[in-house]
Amino acid sequence: MMATDPTLGRFFIALLPPESIRTEVTEIKQYFKEHYQSTAALRSPPHITLQAPFQWSLSQIPQLHQQLKTFIQPYSPLPITLSGFAAFSPRVIFIDVHRTPELVTLQRELSDHLQRTLQIEDPKAKTRTFRPHMTVAFRDLSVKSFKLAWPEFRDRAYERQFRATDLTLLSHDGRRWLVSTTYPFGSER
Repeated sequence: MMATDPTLGRFFIALLPPESIRTEVTEIKQYFKEHYQSTAALRSPPHITLQAPFQWSLSQIPQLHQQLKTFIQPYSPLPITLSGFAAFSPRVIFIDVHRTPELVTLQRELSDHLQRTLQIEDPKAKTRTFRPHMTVAFRDLSVKSFKLAWPEFRDRAYERQFRATDLTLLSHDGRRWLVSTTYPFGSER
């Protein structure tokens, strides 16, 4: 196991659904734990990642908070649609999220803002198209379990809509991801 630097924290930035949807999605994650021995997705609340995990100096948390607060001020809450299940074969199953222009713009502008103001960047994001999703099983879902679970979930219906009203910073406590701070969208246009 790699030694960790106690002066650095691990963080990521996401949109979280309302509590009712979080409860439903957590139940789906629990199903994967019970039926397919996949528990990794239970280590974070249901979310749509906008900025992948990064390390940040704990002494510079105030700057991170200020930049996120400043960034989100001009944005209006945005509609989010969850629609069915999809996969990144052979290990990841997720609830699909409609890739709307507003969501794509928010993610791209957040990424650009963090890189420009704080030098936070995700090198993988440069080579991948943003695919919004809400993971229900990954990492410890074996290929064998994926092959059993995917036919069960491939055509399963799951339709929900909500308004994203906050940007959320999550922090890792060494075991799981926890909500650290929420930043409300500034404009109610």
